Amino acid sequence: MANIVILGAGTGGMPAAYELRHQLGREHSITLINAVDYFQFVPSNPWIAVGWRQREDITFAIAPVLEKKGIGFIASPVTKIDAEGNRLSLQNGDSVNYDYLVITTGPKLAFDEVPGAGPGGFSQSICSVDHAEHAWEEYQRFLSDPGPAIIGAMPGASCFGPAYEFAFVFSTDLKKRKLRHKVPITYVTSEPYVGHLGLGGVGDSKSMLESEFRNNDIKWITNARTTRVDDGRMLVTEVDNNGATIKEHELPFKYSMMLPAFRGVDVVAAVEGLCNPRGFVIVDENQRSPKYRNIFSAGVCIAIPPVEVTPVPTGAPKTGYMIETMVTAITKNIHADIEGRPAKFKGSWNAICLADMGDTGAAFVALPQIPPRNVNWFRKGKWVHMAKIAFEKYFLYKMKHGTSEPIYEKHVLKSLGIERLNEDEWKS
Repeated sequence: MANIVILGAGTGGMPAAYELRHQLGREHSITLINAVDYFQFVPSNPWIAVGWRQREDITFAIAPVLEKKGIGFIASPVTKIDAEGNRLSLQNGDSVNYDYLVITTGPKLAFDEVPGAGPGGFSQSICSVDHAEHAWEEYQRFLSDPGPAIIGAMPGASCFGPAYEFAFVFSTDLKKRKLRHKVPITYVTSEPYVGHLGLGGVGDSKSMLESEFRNNDIKWITNARTTRVDDGRMLVTEVDNNGATIKEHELPFKYSMMLPAFRGVDVVAAVEGLCNPRGFVIVDENQRSPKYRNIFSAGVCIAIPPVEVTPVPTGAPKTGYMIETMVTAITKNIHADIEGRPAKFKGSWNAICLADMGDTGAAFVALPQIPPRNVNWFRKGKWVHMAKIAFEKYFLYKMKHGTSEPIYEKHVLKSLGIERLNEDEWKS
């Protein structure tokens, strides 16, 4: 019997637990370990921050749903990974042994890289449900005394979609409250141009998003190196394409939401030879650690190089479909390894995103993520807004009831009229 432990219960870890149970049956042990006892659907956080969702709408207790599938669950932070001894030490004093370890922790939020940034400073975040709730509390205070707002992404950020989403959702909510005319909005981003998205652009994303910013009276500063956030003031250095300073901005604000850069979580980054200097897990094409062959990893916590070098550093995003295919590859590879077969399955590192824009939305598909692409597609319409709402409900339903079904593969791609790629890689 193999003992498989999954570290992290997000949009990678929960599906990994279900897929492994489906693949391996009940004769093998599967345990999921997470720092908290609940699952949160992170893509809904922009809605939490403006009061369009409540915490109970996008979270649920993990233990009861896993118990029904015969999957163990421990709610405790991990304090040490002994990769040589195949053992985890937990904050609650327990230790857990494993034959295979799947790391799906997500990132550490690097607010400390910009003084004054983050919920502990003077800007808000929507990276977790706790942060989104704090952003909503600050937003309610802001509504009583509105003024300039800054939304965007810090140097080194890799997940730009939620920043665009929040800019449009924020604007739409203010319009509904008849307060938009009191709030000048500036989008400040490390991207070299609007619509870069950490992907070098997708289809017509640049002109389309610039047009939407104009239509919504949102100004922007790109190639922006945010250097400090003070109470009511953000310091931003704008550079040209060679990295030379164009202008030093001192931007006043009464509300700000800035996405941070990511690093790997400390306990994972501390394992010698497992991670790159930023603490992201190094994996091969089969999602496997080159040094520790019984450790696999998927999601935001893995090392993927930037799509291109930019004047202000940007990272490559890891979107839901990409994570889903990584998890499927890991599941098949662990199954193969247990049975003595070659672990040869690969994820499809493609980018697919449904981004809400308040009362409309934008969808993009980049297959593969790094240009040149077989599919390079960007569309806008109210149907995307409705599709994201439907996807939220569907994903939460499936996570609560336990499914090994590839949600993006069977439903999102199909709804966009796009067939999956790399069919041969999924034939066992």
